Amino acid sequence: MNKYLAIDIGASSGRHIVGWMENGDMKTEEVYRFPNGVQMLNGHLTWNIDELYSHVKEGIRIARERFDDIRSLSVDTWGVDYILMKGDEEVRPCYAYRDSRTEAVIPEVHAKIAFSELYRLTGIQFQPFNTVYQLYADKLAGRLEGVTDFLMMPEYLMYKLCGVKAHEYTNATTGGMVSAETGEYDPAIIQALGLPQDLFCRLSQPGTVIGEYEGIKVVLCATHDTGSAVEGIPMETEQPYISSGTWSLLGLKTPKAITNPASERANWSNEGGVGYNRYQKNIMGMWLINRLRDELCPGKPFPEIVHEAEESAFEETVDANAKEFLAPESMKAAFDANLRIKPQTVGDYFRCAYRSLALCYRDAVIELERNTGSSFEAIYIVGGGAKNAFLNDLTEKASGKKVVALPIEATAIGNLLVQYRAIG
Repeated sequence: MNKYLAIDIGASSGRHIVGWMENGDMKTEEVYRFPNGVQMLNGHLTWNIDELYSHVKEGIRIARERFDDIRSLSVDTWGVDYILMKGDEEVRPCYAYRDSRTEAVIPEVHAKIAFSELYRLTGIQFQPFNTVYQLYADKLAGRLEGVTDFLMMPEYLMYKLCGVKAHEYTNATTGGMVSAETGEYDPAIIQALGLPQDLFCRLSQPGTVIGEYEGIKVVLCATHDTGSAVEGIPMETEQPYISSGTWSLLGLKTPKAITNPASERANWSNEGGVGYNRYQKNIMGMWLINRLRDELCPGKPFPEIVHEAEESAFEETVDANAKEFLAPESMKAAFDANLRIKPQTVGDYFRCAYRSLALCYRDAVIELERNTGSSFEAIYIVGGGAKNAFLNDLTEKASGKKVVALPIEATAIGNLLVQYRAIG
């Protein structure tokens, strides 16, 4: 029986999951898990790409010990981040998207090409870490001199495995430089910013086989993890989804991008899917919870945290999407500064965070229905947050929608399904 290997890497952890088809369903088994996280280097937040690659290879080794019939593998990660290359040499460091290096260049980018024009061309919401701003910061810092390629994170890891530099569509769309009309990098943006044209190659679709690693075919899945997650959600009818991880991505599959003024004002994004558009919005997500946990109660099991939040009576909330929560030195201090009443217990902080997220979900669904002219009955939630019954209940009450929580490895399943269709 053919087996497929999904290497799914998030901002806080990664996992290797083997899958196979059995009676029409994708069965899975996790074989390796490893930690991930940003590191401070010379005052900047960076990724340790050598350590990531080491974990990728170790997980493959363990998967092959467990299963001897793995036909293919693919890697998905978060979006927007990339590695600059000079031939086969990396330009270091690899900056992480939460680093503040883009803040100073955003006004200059918008002076050269207004955000309204960027949105019209790409349909991508404004985020200070979008690839377009990161690359312009690299240009001003001289980091693009002599550069021959830039590879998004999963493309880089697969290049290290098979020696082929590929450029995959769904992850490219996250950066704010791909035309919503053509599905290729938009030359007007590249020209306006004076970026090297030869860095922007034609994009490959999910399902493309690009090479081999020790006899295993290397396939491009939807290499943006949310693209794979959405592909892995089993829905009878099209309903809104939340891919709940470090970020919560709330959205809807649509036939094409929606780039009207209402979508721009509400900061909705249009990212590539496997044959469809993902009309969605970034919400801060479990980042709030994880950072509070690291600071207030390191190592405390999440069921205990949820219980304490349920027992709390704290009713004040914050705007979970406020920029103060993006990368604060102290998440607790960020909450304190945005609340009139200071929480008194650990449970108060977590109740506030969970309720704030649920209200953000509610507001996003209201915007989604208004912008699309459609109404929906349910919200499908996958990812780590789907296991949180308290947050799911808060979301159901706040939104008035039925919450269908699927505590499955949707990202890995979507990754595996693309491989299965490509390899057979």
